[in-house]
Amino acid sequence: MKKLLVYLKKYTVQSVLAPLFKLLEASFELIVPLVIADIIDVGIKNGDNNYIFGRCGILILLALVGMTAAITAQYFAAKAAMGFGKDLRHALYKKIQSFSFSELDRIGTSTLVTRMTSDINQVQNGVNLVLRLFLRSPFIVVGAMVMAFFINVKCALIFLAAIILLSFVIFSIMAYTVPKHKNVQSRLDSITLITRENLSGARVIRAFTDEENEIKEFNKRNNALSSLQKGVGRISALMNPLTYVIINLAIVVLINSGAAKVNDGILTQGQVVALYNYMSQILVELIKLANLIVSVTKALASADRIQAVFDEVNTLEITDKDNTCSSYIKFDNVSLKYKNAADFSLENISFTADRGDVIGIIGGTGSGKSSLVSLIPHFYDATSGTVFVDGKDVKSVNPDDLREKIGFVQQKAVLFKGSVRDNMKWGKKDATDDEIIAALKQAQIYSSIEEKGGLDFFIEQNGANLSGGQKQRLSVARALVRKPQILVLDDYSSALDFATEAKMREAIFSLDYPVTVFIVSQRASSVISADKIIVLDDGACVGMGNHRELLNSCEVYKEIYSSQFGKEDE
Repeated sequence: MKKLLVYLKKYTVQSVLAPLFKLLEASFELIVPLVIADIIDVGIKNGDNNYIFGRCGILILLALVGMTAAITAQYFAAKAAMGFGKDLRHALYKKIQSFSFSELDRIGTSTLVTRMTSDINQVQNGVNLVLRLFLRSPFIVVGAMVMAFFINVKCALIFLAAIILLSFVIFSIMAYTVPKHKNVQSRLDSITLITRENLSGARVIRAFTDEENEIKEFNKRNNALSSLQKGVGRISALMNPLTYVIINLAIVVLINSGAAKVNDGILTQGQVVALYNYMSQILVELIKLANLIVSVTKALASADRIQAVFDEVNTLEITDKDNTCSSYIKFDNVSLKYKNAADFSLENISFTADRGDVIGIIGGTGSGKSSLVSLIPHFYDATSGTVFVDGKDVKSVNPDDLREKIGFVQQKAVLFKGSVRDNMKWGKKDATDDEIIAALKQAQIYSSIEEKGGLDFFIEQNGANLSGGQKQRLSVARALVRKPQILVLDDYSSALDFATEAKMREAIFSLDYPVTVFIVSQRASSVISADKIIVLDDGACVGMGNHRELLNSCEVYKEIYSSQFGKEDE
């Protein structure tokens, strides 16, 4: 938590003023029982209405000043806490955006979402409560006891015994519940994960009529979270009745002792009422303090989870070594093994590509096609070997500069909520409408978009109002609008018919600027006209050459081609 407090530095003034105004409010609150004692001992005893009204005026003034101080404290505490939460959220989001694909894969999206939302809210609320109550509650408890000692030492000992007993009960309950609270956020990660999976995969679940099983699994995890919270709640629920029993017993003893001292002339009725009010104040503040500590404990647990994200080191290797080669793109004996994976996804891959070449990559499911092209923009570090792009080792190039040259169409078409124009500007921020329209035409999607309302057509979240083929073509258009030097098409046409794919491919090959194209596909027709085709099988390169060469030399390619065309000749 200490490391996170750096985001509170901008709000130092508010963080100091909030507790000071709370202490001012508490000071006025401690005066109130003494004023009431005066009303009883002087005004009521002597029947002096003017004195009573005068002291009531003082009570009203104390209430107004106390209320003003409380509102001011709430304002400063809220401003500091909200500002802290805002800055922390920005910093955490920036940190997450800096992660390589390896960190995102390992940590998991659902956990990051929980830490960005629930955990930050917990920490923000904890800061707010600390600024408001951390000094006020102990000040009231100690202050009330001190005031009791000023009134009568023997009666104040009852206060001391009650505070010790109350503290024992409260901290015993907390010792049990605090560790349980830390587990709740972890359980919440599990709920977030299954909820996210079910919402994103709703159509698949319904297609396989697996709703009942998913509901059972959700209920299982939800019940586990609920049981944990109920267990904590049952113990926490003991706090109020136990503290009220103790404080009321203390009040009974106090009144009994006070009544005897009133009869003996040691105390006045007003002083007994003042002692009773101080005892009530102690009860309220100890309950507040206990709840504060529980909330702070939750905030600390959440802060640890947030700090764990900040402590994550981006494993993407950036070196100062100026490794170069004569080829535009070169894979030099490259192997890739994902973290915690049992086997290599790619092994000893070597090939070169010149500027303007079309490289086809084909193979069965799980053969390593997507893994290979993900090394070009340096999404992952090669486990061994070197990847060169534009003649430079990708590890020696700033990732942002490298990716500016590349238009990447990933396997799963991802579109964002907003207009077609907004989505296209992800490819190029300053793209003009003419540039966007040209890219849409090259991707064979312009006519469909024009029918829907043109560039202002609004795309729903995840492109829910578009077909699979339309989403894929828009993804291609988004990559083309930046006029990349390297275009990577990772299974870009799985939802397209052969005619549309052929038109798109022809438009890409006819671009008026030199572009090196990588086409990843399981379709032989997609790569048949490539200058060089790389055939992958279980992470290994089992063939390389053009279509005709591979038909004569590569059994894997021959099988793929024959299974799709039913013959081995073109």
